[in-house]
Amino acid sequence: MGSFPPPEAPSRRLSPAPENVGVARRFVRSVLAGSAPEVVDTAELLVGELMTNAVIHARTEAEVAAWVVEGRAHVRVSDHRPDRGLVPHDRHPYALTGRGLALVEELATSHGVHSGEGRKSVWFELWPQAPAPPTSAWETVAPPGRPVTVTLNDVPYSLYWAAQQQWEGALRELFLAAFTACWTGVLPEDLVVAQDMSNMICSSMTAAVRQETPDSSTLSLLVAFPVDAAAGVVTLRRVLEEADVAARRGNLLTLPALPQIRAFRHWLFDQITNQLSGGHPTAWTLVSGAPSATPTELAPWDASEAEAANVPIIAADDRNRIIAVNSAAAGLLGWRAYDLLGQRLTALIPEHLRERHRMGFSSLLLTGESRILGRSIPVPALHRDGRLVPVRLAIQTQEAVDGRTVFVAQLTPATSPPVASGAAETGGYATRPVPGPVHLPTTTKGAKKGDIDEAELELSLFADTGRALASTLDLHEGLRRVCHVLTRQLADWCAADLLDEQGQVLRVCIAHQDPQVRIPGRYYGRFPPLSDNDRVALARALRGAGPLLVADIPPLGEASSPLDARQLELMEELGGDSAIIAPLRAQREVIGALTLVRVREANPFTKEDILLVAELARAIALGVDNALLHHHTHSNAEHLQRALLPELPRAGHVELAARYLPSSTTAVVGGDWYDAFVLPGGDTVLVIGDVTGHDLTAAVSMSTLRNMLRGLAVDRPEPPGEVLHRLDRASQILDPQATGTCVYALLKKDGGGGSSLHYSSAGHLPPLLTTREGETHYLVSGNGLLIGMDADLPRPTAVEALPPHSTLLFFTDGLIERRGESLEDAMNRLRRYTTEYAREPLDVFCDELIIEFGADSTDDIAVLAVRPTPPQR
Repeated sequence: MGSFPPPEAPSRRLSPAPENVGVARRFVRSVLAGSAPEVVDTAELLVGELMTNAVIHARTEAEVAAWVVEGRAHVRVSDHRPDRGLVPHDRHPYALTGRGLALVEELATSHGVHSGEGRKSVWFELWPQAPAPPTSAWETVAPPGRPVTVTLNDVPYSLYWAAQQQWEGALRELFLAAFTACWTGVLPEDLVVAQDMSNMICSSMTAAVRQETPDSSTLSLLVAFPVDAAAGVVTLRRVLEEADVAARRGNLLTLPALPQIRAFRHWLFDQITNQLSGGHPTAWTLVSGAPSATPTELAPWDASEAEAANVPIIAADDRNRIIAVNSAAAGLLGWRAYDLLGQRLTALIPEHLRERHRMGFSSLLLTGESRILGRSIPVPALHRDGRLVPVRLAIQTQEAVDGRTVFVAQLTPATSPPVASGAAETGGYATRPVPGPVHLPTTTKGAKKGDIDEAELELSLFADTGRALASTLDLHEGLRRVCHVLTRQLADWCAADLLDEQGQVLRVCIAHQDPQVRIPGRYYGRFPPLSDNDRVALARALRGAGPLLVADIPPLGEASSPLDARQLELMEELGGDSAIIAPLRAQREVIGALTLVRVREANPFTKEDILLVAELARAIALGVDNALLHHHTHSNAEHLQRALLPELPRAGHVELAARYLPSSTTAVVGGDWYDAFVLPGGDTVLVIGDVTGHDLTAAVSMSTLRNMLRGLAVDRPEPPGEVLHRLDRASQILDPQATGTCVYALLKKDGGGGSSLHYSSAGHLPPLLTTREGETHYLVSGNGLLIGMDADLPRPTAVEALPPHSTLLFFTDGLIERRGESLEDAMNRLRRYTTEYAREPLDVFCDELIIEFGADSTDDIAVLAVRPTPPQR
């Protein structure tokens, strides 16, 4: 009865202007003045939400009526747009809009909506001590026009929720700023179309999602849209682009879309408009070049996964506060994990880099653009005791299921920390912990006997696959055993694929239920490369989508790519009626895929099997990842190399600073090295060198050369040219195959308090001298051949005066050499850098140097910086 007011009920007719929301609130408060205070307050809140919806979405004259019957308050808000039904919203705590109807559902004793000829009325009732309200009493209206089904494949639903919330918030702010169109550049008539299209898309998408069970990180949806909606969607896209521009200028009280949200929004709108025009669908996983359109970004962010990871991970929100940190990251920086939660991220950033961080983070939020997302940046982190810890920092944005955008930072330490106490170990090698709990798909509580039997079979399947993979250290053999387990209990035949470091697909095993079936060798081994044109389930799974149900396997003649042809050829050979293809994802990376096939039409795979396969794939991927970790632990040469790098001496007349950075793209071990020590006579030895190679052999050769040079320098105080000459002869005898470059220098104090450098170079890049005033030149004298080329040739010694407070930089070629850039240009670029930072503290000088030059290096980098200081008077 609450929806139909009595004839004498007070009412107000209000135009669709924002200021009339306040008018409606005051009107309802005056009518209900005699009711209980909590009823009046709640009614005022709810009518404000409903009137706001009428102003923004209906945009017609609204009528607000309120009355009291037997102590019960009744409120009704009517508009003249019955064709625009209520838009359902999932309740995300971080949503910017869509809270109005949720509040009515939560607080009203009873509520509902009636649509009739030319009118739509939303009503609610309130009275003290009433029973709990119904969960929902809304009546939704289907969008007008003939519907067309649009196929949206591999939708990462957490990213969709974040994108929807961002654009709805932007449209709300545009509407409130509509009276100042000159600030935003959006025409009122375009904003009306955009708002209607947004409501239509949100309603249609929500209806489609509710038809699915989100049992994986992606959904493939069939969504009904009106056939004539394409033009409106184009307008919506243009309006949102203009909203981003206005937000960047500070003309809206909202932030522009981040890169991954903007990329997803473009894909979604393009899919709707193209398919409404007769085009074919393109899966999100097949979008090339889009920010965050990678398999690692398809899975929603999960705090438990970050906390359980073995690599150091820290997650922060858009207020720059730490919301998750694992023990590996906390231990690396000297903290307990729970002490870091809630702190600003700047607590872990050295003071001289904090302003750079604040500016970069603010720029990302205010412009939606970033220079560091997705890149590996070498920076020092701040230990709790105040010292600096060199790390490589890789930051990705990740969407949480509640709609937040989370900034996830992975720290690669210069020296990997030891396995924490209590870490799982198998066969003498460390295993990575489970990335979050594995949720078994069935529970036996309150179940019938048949359900219990099925649950026991599923638990047995998990146990058997785990034992199969753990029964051998050979990864391929372990996967073969897993596939045999799956063919006994779940599929007629099964195949496992892995991705190598170059992204190539390798089919490592195929197992059939019938042991008499022989699998031809041509079906194993390397597959044709993945391409942007691959639209088949296997390619999508290898990009992170799924598990994917293939209910209709096409014939071989319909193959769309070489990879698809290989897959369908095997299907034709072994038979197949239905299949499920699941990605193997570990540590937020896709490392392979699992294909399970059933041959018999009477027992096909269905959607009910997807959850079980998803959890199986997750557990199997963990085991595969552990096996890969075991394989990589055999090459721990970086630890050896790090241990051999020296501790810099403390000398009263000179400041020293050094940095070493392994390659970010090749092997993490090489021959770059530096050294510094004080001779008995008081001279300081300075050395930089590079042994040819990027492997364990190079690291061993580097160690041998460094130790020989130390012994020769201490044994007989001679000019640098003579010391390098003796080193060359010793190297020819002890390690005749080794070659390398080196600069050996002596820093001597002059009688007048100044310093001079005596040096000799064996084919190495010249040191760079920069005065405090910014003048620069390279020390090109004293050059000779590489070590190991000709031990009989004499080596010269050169002398250079070093002005007080000047900076002398020794460096290896990985610092400046880049493909496509001449050496001369690179050396000039370095000169400009040292001029800019000549007056900065030496540690700041080195940190900024590594940040500037080390991010995109494909080679190892070693630098040694020297700054003479005059005696104190």
